[in-house]
Amino acid sequence: PLLAVIPDPAMSDAGRIHLNLFTMNTVGHLSPGLWRHPRDRSRRYTELDYWLDLARTAEEGRLDAIFFADVLGSYDVYRGGPEAAVSGGVQIPANDPLQLVPALASVTRHLGFGVTASTSFEHPFPFARRMSTLDHLTGGRVGWNVVTSYLGSGARNLGLDGQVSHDRRYDIAEEYLEVCYKLWQRSWEDGAVVEDRERGVFADPARVHPIAHRGEFFTVPGFHMAEPSPQRTPVLYQAGASPRGVVFAARHAEHVFVAAPSTAVLGRQVRAVREAAEAAGRSAPPPVLNQLTVIVGATDAEAKRRFEEYLEFASPEGALTLMSGWTGIDFAGLDPDAPLAGLRSDAIQSALSAFSDADPARVWTPREIADYARIGGDGPVIVGSASTVADALESIVEETGASGFNLAAAVQPETLEGIVEHLVPELQRRGRFKREYAAGTLREKLGGAAPTPAPDHPASS
Repeated sequence: PLLAVIPDPAMSDAGRIHLNLFTMNTVGHLSPGLWRHPRDRSRRYTELDYWLDLARTAEEGRLDAIFFADVLGSYDVYRGGPEAAVSGGVQIPANDPLQLVPALASVTRHLGFGVTASTSFEHPFPFARRMSTLDHLTGGRVGWNVVTSYLGSGARNLGLDGQVSHDRRYDIAEEYLEVCYKLWQRSWEDGAVVEDRERGVFADPARVHPIAHRGEFFTVPGFHMAEPSPQRTPVLYQAGASPRGVVFAARHAEHVFVAAPSTAVLGRQVRAVREAAEAAGRSAPPPVLNQLTVIVGATDAEAKRRFEEYLEFASPEGALTLMSGWTGIDFAGLDPDAPLAGLRSDAIQSALSAFSDADPARVWTPREIADYARIGGDGPVIVGSASTVADALESIVEETGASGFNLAAAVQPETLEGIVEHLVPELQRRGRFKREYAAGTLREKLGGAAPTPAPDHPASS
């Protein structure tokens, strides 16, 4: 194994840095063009052994979870069509992440699995059953990254004329979660499954309740098809940093995921989440995780050589294809050297704001964004030895109040192996990362007091 098992000393949750592996059931993910690198194995994303090896390595490194991104459409904003995405393998083709989870759970004991699924395109009744099934099969190790979707191509593929407006998508998501909470938390009472072999009664009908939901967007009269899973409600991640997204995250998220390009932007986003959580009556704000790519070597020089080698394969056009999809702005039609400002769209508003007006001290041009995003997408890249990278992570946490990071890969599995072999032991030596997993479900491993949501979470009411 890359990392020896060492008994865990006492460590306060306040000092702990959360780390997830951030990936996608596709080739490349956030570093377009790197699938061409001779050591990259992400082309094997269609093979189960590739994913099993990643899960085992992530658990050896005591990472909290594998966090799966997902989209239901192609990146077709750049140059007005999907050709650049298809040609460059920019998150297309992309397979379903949820189907990987049971297999990965079978070769791990503690690793969590955060799966991205949209509230915009699937009815909550079958989705709630799918998540309960995953929670059962993983022994309570599943989380849901709640998204509202941003690609117009996905909406059109599912029969809509186009994407619903940004804030209206969050209105739908509010009711979507209300339906899921009723199904997961209220439909089956504790003790409803009696397994009375003598009387031939498996479940007590008096303890299984229809939810009788009739709202603006959904009607669900009946009861949940699945018996209560270990967590009932999966751990809820949410990737919303726009003003409407922050309000939604402050109410529902147990961990908030953002992609801030600088500490100035990240600090503002963390403060916004904390203020909104306080306004929502949450007893504690949800931890905020920033997207990050770390390239770690045995020395600074080795890591720098590796990074420079990666740049030879990186695709600036692929980077602008991603950015165009995230922001809803066709970067091919912009002056490459003009400041990016004054633009609005109905895609990911926080992605656009992060490069236009979130940091008054930094003015970005499309050319600079292409250079920045060709490795790691819209999140920062840190290159160096374990000590150098650990210093940077600690500095970000101290300066912004962030609680951890979703770690994307440049070349896989090389990026993950560097994290596990070099970075994790260094953070453990500093007392900033766990040496062993806590007992229980994913929610408990992340610091929750119980398998189910906290009393002040809306799911509990």
